[in-house]
Amino acid sequence: MTPTAALDTLLTALRDGLGARHVLTDPDALAPYLTESRRLFTGSALAVLRPGSTEEVAFAVRACTQADIAVVPLGGNTGLTGAGVPQGGVVLSLERMTRLRAVDPVDATITVEAGMILQDVQDAAEAAGMMFPLSYASRGSARIGGGVSTNAGGIAVLAYGNARDLVLGLEVVLADGRVWNGLKSLRKDNAGYDLKQLFIGSEGTLGIVTAAVLKLFPRPRSTSVAFVGLVSARAALDLFVFLRARMDRDLTAFEYLPPFALEIVLRHIPGTVQPLHGAHGAYALIEVASARPDADTQAELESALGQALADGVIADATIGTSGAQNAALWRLREGVPEAQTREGASIKHDVSVPLSRLPAFLEQAGAACTAEMPGLRPCGFGHFGDGNIHFNLSQPSGMAAAEFLAEWGRFNRIVHDIVHDLGGSIAAEHGVGLIKREELARYGDPVGLDLMRRLKAALDPEDLLNPGKVIIRDDRDASTAR
Repeated sequence: MTPTAALDTLLTALRDGLGARHVLTDPDALAPYLTESRRLFTGSALAVLRPGSTEEVAFAVRACTQADIAVVPLGGNTGLTGAGVPQGGVVLSLERMTRLRAVDPVDATITVEAGMILQDVQDAAEAAGMMFPLSYASRGSARIGGGVSTNAGGIAVLAYGNARDLVLGLEVVLADGRVWNGLKSLRKDNAGYDLKQLFIGSEGTLGIVTAAVLKLFPRPRSTSVAFVGLVSARAALDLFVFLRARMDRDLTAFEYLPPFALEIVLRHIPGTVQPLHGAHGAYALIEVASARPDADTQAELESALGQALADGVIADATIGTSGAQNAALWRLREGVPEAQTREGASIKHDVSVPLSRLPAFLEQAGAACTAEMPGLRPCGFGHFGDGNIHFNLSQPSGMAAAEFLAEWGRFNRIVHDIVHDLGGSIAAEHGVGLIKREELARYGDPVGLDLMRRLKAALDPEDLLNPGKVIIRDDRDASTAR
């Protein structure tokens, strides 16, 4: 059988099994599935498959792998490292798998299919009187399967952890089409290896997540948000340590902004206003939330910041007095990525270092990058409380965007060398995908990289699940995915 005839036979079988309208081959229909959200990568695919059930996912994977065709799983296509960009083969979209399977307020769990939008998961939890805390800017379009597969973080990691910490059980389709049913809601289960952890953060290279049991939490009864002016990043660290000791688990977010970040948000994001009098060397957005019936987070935050002001830890602060004011303060932080886009081209680094070394990283990386390119505008912002900084670099004013972006590799080396020297990670919460796979090979521990390759070979011996992402098999050329 010729390759063309074999492909036609496969597509016919897929149309029979999934329905013709769920096997897309027209170039115009394929286009939205081939480019990642930042438009850094555009791939190619033979078809897009849209199964509607776990059984259909298993059928599609079996059919494709038996035909030696690679399968690239795709959620909401909101990833930032190119993990969902196909390099041949077929795209398997989970967009039709949106069922809410169960909510159990007693067990404090929610069971959802992988294609469910994150915002819908949050809304379903709220309707049951509970809260699902995983949250990030793309929650209105990101799908939970993608969040699990990339071990997504976001704004609540400080209090609740990454996706890895919020998953109790998984249902996964393996490379041979078998279904592993690990949908347990147990908080304790030491019956052998914790298999679900293999698939969380694996970016679809070891198996395709089709459903998940997620942890729920009591809804906060009291939430308060403050925006604080500080002298420096080192002062921000002092404030965080002080608040962590005072607020304990009620400290749910501690986000950091340099002056440049606030400047561009105020310039580009409609409706934002200067929150403090005067200018400061650094800023922090702080959220305190509690489910205790007697909690008064506003009074507690006012008292804590009053003490910090008296001790000279902070220079100024404002506290929201309503939900609308809290949202307005959060907009100053959440508007940074959009403001950077409007300001011009930016080279982005999603990194983490030990909390104690964050100020040193910001100082060293900022100085090294501006020395390399005068006029460059560093914008290191983000999840200070868990050590994760989005160290982005905005182009010098007047420089052509293409010329600036061509220097991405050079600045990767500068920033990632500093991260590595400080004991950090070059991939904090966005994953590896395509954009960082060579960086992982450069900075990763050799033994750890060998273990990853062995796991990939054991679970996907033909290298047909999202090939070329995260880890590159020694015996495969990722650029020739079938």
